[in-house]
This record gives sequence, structure tokens and C-alpha cells, in this order.
Amino acid sequence: MSGKIIETTADVAKGAAWLAGQDPCFARALDICGPLPLRRRKDGFREILNAITSQQLSVASANAIWGRMEAANMCEADAILRASDEELRACGFSRQKITYARDLAAADLDYGAFRTMPSDQVIAQLVAIRGIGAWTAEIYVMFSLGHADVFAPGDLALQEAVRVLFDLDARPKEKALREMAEAWSPWRAVAARLLWAYYRVIKEREGIR
Repeated sequence: MSGKIIETTADVAKGAAWLAGQDPCFARALDICGPLPLRRRKDGFREILNAITSQQLSVASANAIWGRMEAANMCEADAILRASDEELRACGFSRQKITYARDLAAADLDYGAFRTMPSDQVIAQLVAIRGIGAWTAEIYVMFSLGHADVFAPGDLALQEAVRVLFDLDARPKEKALREMAEAWSPWRAVAARLLWAYYRVIKEREGIR
């Protein structure tokens, strides 16, 4: 089993309290943002396929394409492997995303086994598949598997939230933020939740540079 698993809002609150006790910046952010959401999702093939569908698209466009995929019953691995290019294009998939979806389906990942594997092993298996980058894999482990000690340092919103909250001169790059987040272990996934909540606050307050 991979460390702490976030199952309830009480788990999130416990992690948030720990972070607030470790760093006054987090304490201030928590006072501003209030209780944090659980943000757990289902796991499995559909969740990864949905993430691929959403890449480089607006929420509205991604939702429309996913709705067509659901209507066509093409959200499972066997359906993707049976579907023709024309059927997938009719749902809104580009040629590149058709390749990604088929690679994911053909990989035949053991999603059940992921539930008891360490975070780094799950991420390594996911990023080995074309179309799945570190961010997608980290988000999956964080929200679909509930791992408490995972972070997504390549996320621009997290970088911006850290810049403002910790009064940095510039957004930290991915490598620097990954190193910075080590201090937030074993609750890095809760730190991410808090920073995303804080990002929404500062976005409304002052705009994003």
C-alpha cells in the first residue's frame, strides 16, 4: 500500500491542519479559503481516457466530446479498440488523440492493482503510454487513487499560487516547486488542494500575471 489514502473530508482537514501547523503561509491560506473539498474521482480506464479527451481543450469543448463518446458507448477499452477512425473523429477526436486512446486501450493496464501500488510505480506505468504526461498521471494518482503524498509541480495554477502565497519574485519552475513541495510531505496532495483553492481566490482578487 502506498502511504496515506485520502478517503473523506476529515482526511483532507487533517492534512490541512498539519500543513497550517508547519507553515504560517498555509495557515493564512486556510483561513482565507476555509474547508477544502475532497475531490475524489473514480479510477480506471474511463478516467484516463477522459483526461486525454480534455487535453488542450476548453471545458465546454471537452464536455461536448465526452458526451458524444458516452452516447456512442465508446468510453471503455474494448470499444476504443473496435471503433474505426471515422467513428472516433465523429465524436470529436483528433488523429493524435485517436492514437493516444488506442495506445491506452492496448496497454491493458491493471487498474485494480494500481490501488495498492506506490505512487511512483503507478506514475511510471502511466507516463510510459503516449499521450499521458506527468501532470495527467499525478492528477490521476492524487484524485482517482487518493494518494495523500503526491504533487503536480508542472501545474501553472499551483506555481502561481505558490508565487503569491510565499511572496516569490517569480513563479517557481517545475523542478524548483517539486523540491519545495518535499517539505509538505506526507500531505502534498492536500497542499495542492489548498493551493488550488487559494489560486481561485487570488484570480478573482487581482487577476493572473
